[in-house]
Amino acid sequence: MRVHWLQHVPFEGLGCMAEWFLSRDHELACTRLFEESSLPSLEDFDWLVVMGGPMGVEDSSKFPWLIPEMNLIRSAIINDKRVFGVCLGAQLMAAAMDAKVSRNPHKEIGWFPVNKEKDEHTAFTEEIPKTFDAFHWHGDTFEIPEEAEHLVSSAATSNQGFCIGGSALALQFHLELRAGDANRIAEACHDDLTLGKYVQQPEEFTMKKDLFEDANKLMGRLLQTLEKV
Repeated sequence: MRVHWLQHVPFEGLGCMAEWFLSRDHELACTRLFEESSLPSLEDFDWLVVMGGPMGVEDSSKFPWLIPEMNLIRSAIINDKRVFGVCLGAQLMAAAMDAKVSRNPHKEIGWFPVNKEKDEHTAFTEEIPKTFDAFHWHGDTFEIPEEAEHLVSSAATSNQGFCIGGSALALQFHLELRAGDANRIAEACHDDLTLGKYVQQPEEFTMKKDLFEDANKLMGRLLQTLEKV
């Protein structure tokens, strides 16, 4: 299977997903939007992965590739390609499907519990625990697109994830990160680490190796669900 991933900043990569894709003999290709703006066509991939970054969906004046990127995401979703978005990637998926993206009431950084929505029954919710710890790094949030199912929430952020059918999954939090990946984001985005009810410091969140391992395992199960589409 041909997997194409979109990278917005050099310090946010695929994390544990790279090993997962390669172990299953998927072909990996990447567009590094911080270096180039040439996006793939729909015919170039079977699966589109949209990663995170510190910019927002409204920052197209500074990052002009955001608009064609959202057009590509929308086309991929409506053409039933596999699409997975993480953090900014999830916000871009929401915006591409005409849902509002805005500042969240709280900045959320570190390990905080996520709760599965009770009323939704999808292939993804079969794999998602009732409550689990996830790693967060965001100040924005999204509304749930009209076509989507609301999957998860947290105390700080009502809308933490959604799916559209069985082929598109958007998660505001990071299941793909390992401790070293979180450290790189902390070094690059240190100014985000202001005091707040839902803001932890690197010495607090990077030590929780067992939580990274559990999150990576859940990431694998969700990717396997998408793979089966």
